[in-house]
Order: sequence, then structure tokens, then C-alpha cells
Amino acid sequence: MNTVVALIGEGLLSDFVYEQLADHYKITRQKDLVSEIPEAVKLALVLNDEWNPSIHEMAEEVFQQSGTPWLRGFVSFGEGVVGPLVRPGEQGCSQCADMRRLLAGNDRKEMWELQHRQSMQSFIRRDAWASRTALLQMAHLIAEEAGKILRNSRAKTEERVYLINLQTLSSSMHFFLPDPQCPVCSFQPEDTASAALISLRPSLKVSADSYRCRPKDELKGVLSKEYLDARMGFLNGKMIDLTSPFADASINLPFFSGDEGCAGRTHSYADSEMTAILEGLERYCGMSPRGKQTTVHDSFHNINDQALDPVQVGVHAKENYERPNFPFMPFDPDQQIDWVWGYSFLQKRPLLVPERLAYYSSGCGHGFVYETSNGCALGGSLEEAIFYGIMEVVERDSFLMTWYAQLPLPRLDPFSAGDLELSLMVERLQEVAGYDVYLFNSTMEHGIPSVWALAKNRTQKGVNLICAAGAHPDPVKAVKSAIHEVAGMLLPFNDKLEKNREQYEEMLHDPFLVQQMEDHSMLYSLPQAEERLSFLLNSNVPLRTFQDEFKPRSSHSDLTEDLKGILSVFDQLKLNVIVVDQTTPETIRNGLHCVKVLIPGMLPMTFGHHLTRLSGLERVFKIPMVLGYTKEPLTSAQLNPHPHPFP
Repeated sequence: MNTVVALIGEGLLSDFVYEQLADHYKITRQKDLVSEIPEAVKLALVLNDEWNPSIHEMAEEVFQQSGTPWLRGFVSFGEGVVGPLVRPGEQGCSQCADMRRLLAGNDRKEMWELQHRQSMQSFIRRDAWASRTALLQMAHLIAEEAGKILRNSRAKTEERVYLINLQTLSSSMHFFLPDPQCPVCSFQPEDTASAALISLRPSLKVSADSYRCRPKDELKGVLSKEYLDARMGFLNGKMIDLTSPFADASINLPFFSGDEGCAGRTHSYADSEMTAILEGLERYCGMSPRGKQTTVHDSFHNINDQALDPVQVGVHAKENYERPNFPFMPFDPDQQIDWVWGYSFLQKRPLLVPERLAYYSSGCGHGFVYETSNGCALGGSLEEAIFYGIMEVVERDSFLMTWYAQLPLPRLDPFSAGDLELSLMVERLQEVAGYDVYLFNSTMEHGIPSVWALAKNRTQKGVNLICAAGAHPDPVKAVKSAIHEVAGMLLPFNDKLEKNREQYEEMLHDPFLVQQMEDHSMLYSLPQAEERLSFLLNSNVPLRTFQDEFKPRSSHSDLTEDLKGILSVFDQLKLNVIVVDQTTPETIRNGLHCVKVLIPGMLPMTFGHHLTRLSGLERVFKIPMVLGYTKEPLTSAQLNPHPHPFP
């Protein structure tokens, strides 16, 4: 009876818990947190028959200061909530749990407003579902947890919350991730030049033919468990696509601004789910700084000796900045903006990068340029993330270079690769979806194998064609990636085409009506738009084999060796590979790193024809001549004036 437990709150739940604990522990009871908590208290229980967010906010303040572990129980809209166990000084508090639960809900905006109103009220009516039976069920769970905590046993509510349906009394346990931006329990280190330094380390591949350093089975064991949960998950929903020719899955990433769908496309639904979760993590990391605090706010004029000139990565055309209601302003070197630290492999030093370019939703609507997830990648090591970030930049650059310069690329024979899986993929698209696959070698001057994939309808009904791209040291992997992309869009876009055909036909005549990502693909789903791809489709050059077009590649057991070879080529071409580490606490807890790769001079992918970014990128004029497609550099007037068809 020497162990002291503080019981805070009034009502049936508090009474029931008292009855179950009083014979075993010394109980001190308080109606609220106004009174001082005795120093001898080993555990505080904050219990209410209703939901009042202000009580839990106050509890965090009181117990964080006193260093007292505490557990809460309350009723909210017919649901009992027990947990989490909060240990002061450790991440994962009640406010983190509330934020995860709020974001995972479909009514998050309404609940956020209601939570604010509830916090302002002095009197809150008891929940209608808080019956004696329901509250007694909650009391049993709370008393059991309290006993485990006081015996120093592992409590179930460590990093978890019980949710109890007070109508059926069924309960479920939900893991939640600490919020890295939580004002109560989280601390973000400052972004510094020294922290941005990158020293490449060995990153062994999982197998001879893989370019990954973490086994699938190892990741499968943790991804769904820690990131996917309908009630409190970082990701809160999944769906499989039974109409796609392959095993596609999608995962939902919830934000206050709306839901973000994240796709996984493989030959296995389990692998596709895993891939979609990884994409969700990547997208989350890339949207705004969550792993470190931005500390540099200055003008380019003042810091130009240690900063990237944004014009080098391409900005919008002068006439577009002058368009009515254009969402961005021209870059002003004298305007103070936020900068984050990246690492320049060419200059071998930390380099300041505009936060606007390092995170693609940062400062949205108030910046100088539209930035996408271009160059964002997640990996099982920092080296793997950098490798795949470069691949994405290369993939999109090769696609856009082909489009703007209208390069008559050599067409590849997919069956010449000698890869059974690739042959079956091509045949499946033909037989199941009714589409022929056209493959083109779009490799640029750096030599990293890149492909343009085009799926062409064999019939007159539905989407006429869809394009995609891939880049990888193994050209077969690049092709498979591109085919998965086109296959995932073919059938879902058919209904959209029929519903909005007139809208897309208007885009044929007015390119500035192409505003959203899907508009690009849907425009070229029209048969009338096919002529714009005649530079690819109307070539009478014989099919080329993979052996003709791609040089044999060296094989390494260490992915870092592949990465170093790629960086060496970019160094020779004077192309600066800049890496910003976007890793957050949510990913690094499982050894997952995320980066943003910027390569000034390479063409950035944009969506919305008015948001094209070519100004400042002289490479778009020169590379066609370097590759032998033209005898002299192109002029602006020779560039393709139409919206690109990238999906």
C-alpha cells in the first residue's frame, strides 16, 4: 500500500477505477489538475466520462514538469479511449495520439473545429453512450494497465491506444507514431551545414541482380504494422485494383488539406502494398521539413557564395509570370527566403538550397517556382535513396528532352532483351488490355539507360495511348518500371475519358487548359492528339535490340560502387548532383532514408502547361546536337510547343 496513485477526474469511470485499485494501492483523488500533485505519486490516471481536450493538454503540461507517468481514459462520441501511457521526456504523448487519430479520420476538419470548441467550454455534457456497463469495461482495462505499469511490466498502452465501442464493448489496440512536430514531446534539431555533409558508406545489395540493400521480407514485417492503420495510422487505408492487368494496390496518406493516394505496381498484391506504403512515406517526407528546423532566412544576394542559384534549375517563362493570376513571382535575389542545407557532390561541400525547391509543398502559393516530387526517393540506406533519386531525375529529364526536342528515338524490340518476365508483361498487355507496347531508347549524354514506353490501343474504343518513362543501369528494369506505370493507368482512364471527352478536346486547342497532372495523360488519350507523337510513331527505322542499344554493365555487390560510378560521370559532365536529406523520425526509426536530388541543368517535371520550367536551362538546346540528332543547337522556336504527355 506504499505505492501512491493519483486519480484525477470525477464521474463513474473514476469511481469504478478507484474501486478496483483501492485495495492494492494508496489512492489520492482530485477533481481536477488545479491542485498540486503529491511528489510521492508513481502514476497519475486522468479519467472522465466525456471528452474535454483541454484537460489532456493541461495534464501534459503538469506531468511533463513533474516527471510523473500518466494514463488517460475518456469517452468520445460513443467510443472509449484508453491511453497512451505517457512517460515525461519520451516521445509519443497524448497530443501525438490525438493528432494521429484526428488525421486518420474521414471527418478530420470537422473534428479539428469541434476539438477547438470543446477546449473552450467550461462544461461538457456526459457522452450518451457512457453507460455503467461500458464504463465498467473501460475501468477493467485501465486497472489492468495501471497494475502492469506499477509492477514495471510492459504495458499494452506503450505507444498504443485502446479504442472501445461502447455499444458492442468490442475493443481494439492501435499503434501510433510520435508526431515529430509535437509541441509537447518532440524536439527538432537545427538544420546545419555540418549535418548536411555526406560521406558515402558501403551499402551491400540483397542479391546479385538487385539494386536494393534491404530484403523485402524484412520490410514487409514492419511496414503495415507501424504505418498502416485505419484508426490511428500514419497511413489510413488501402485498396487493391482488380481491373489493372497487373497486381496494383494503393494506400491513402491523410493530410488536413486532403487525401493523397500512393500507388504500388508489381506482380504481387503483397509487394504492391509494400511499395505503396514506401511511396506514402516518401511523399510525406518530401512535402515539408519535419526532421529538422530550417534556420537560414536570407536573400540570395547575401549568401550567394554558399547557395544554389535557383535560376540554374529552371524557372518559368517571363510571359507566364506576367499572366493574370499566375501563382508565382519571379525570383528576386534581394528577397529574404528560407534556405535548407544540402550537399553538392560536384563541389564536395554543403550548399544552401531554397526550401521551395527542397520540399515541394513548402511555401506553396508564395514562392518563385512550381516544384514537384521530382528527385525524391526513399531507400534502405542513404546511398540507396540517393541512387534512386538520381534515377528519377534522369528518367524525367530524358522524357522531357525527347518531347521538347522531338527526338526520333530508336525503337526497341522488347523480346530481344531475352527476359521471360518482360516478354510476358508485353504479351499480357496485348491480350488482357488490348494495347501494344512501344519502347524507345531515350538515353541521354550521361549514358544511364532510359526508356520511353508507349501503350497504343488496338481498338477504337477507350484511351488511345498512354506514355511513361523509366531509367536504371539495368535497361530491362527501366522498361518493366515504365510498363507498370502505363498499365496502371489504362483501364481506369477509360471511364474518365468518356465522361470528360469534350473538356479534353478543348485542351487540344488551348494548351493552357491543361492544369492538373492527369490532364497531360488525358489529352493524349484522344485519337486526335496522336499526330503530336508522330516523331516517335512514324519512324520506319528497323527495331533495335537491347544488345545494339545498351552497353554491357559492370556488376557490383555494393550499391555504393554503382552510385560512385554514376556520380563520376556527372562530375565529368559538370552536372552538379545536390542532395537534401528529407529523412524524418517516422522513417529513420526503421532505417529508411529519404532524399531530394537536384541536378541543375536537367529538365524538371512539371504539371500544368503554364508551369513549364525551361528558362535558364541551356541544356535543352544543346543535348540534341551532342547526341547527333541535330547538326546545331536548337532555338526556342524549335521546341515542342504542346503540353507533354507524362502521366
